[in-house]
Amino acid sequence: MAARRSNSHASGSSSSNRRAVNAQVRCNCGIEALIKTVRKGPNFGMKFYGCPMWPDTQCDFFKWVNQHSDVEVYQFKLLEKDTIICELELEQSFRDEKIKKLSLKKANLEEELTELKNKVIELRIGRQNISRTGNSLYLALLISWMFFVVVFFLN
Repeated sequence: MAARRSNSHASGSSSSNRRAVNAQVRCNCGIEALIKTVRKGPNFGMKFYGCPMWPDTQCDFFKWVNQHSDVEVYQFKLLEKDTIICELELEQSFRDEKIKKLSLKKANLEEELTELKNKVIELRIGRQNISRTGNSLYLALLISWMFFVVVFFLN
């Protein structure tokens, strides 16, 4: 376990103790861990939790201050999943709104199409009536000419 300690701080590094105690973090001895700061080496300035009795005890507790616990990792993952779900629900809401608008537009277009079909039917009926009227007028003109010819020759 001593190798772990030397890997965490470069060999020849030292640390300073601060009396800032985090009640949630306890070392392997069960004592509240102290927040210490690396004073030498590649991790200079980084903060870590360490046993307040070290080096007088064999406790090799070490944890970076910014290292997250499993609970925090899972809470963060849960937050990420909740965020994704909210984004998907928002996207679905936008899609639903778009579908609703398109449905209204479709209904309006179907109504306009029905009106246009009715107008076409009216125009066809009108054209048929005009055609019948034209045929009647042609027949009336023909009969009147025949009557005129008959009256002209009989006189």
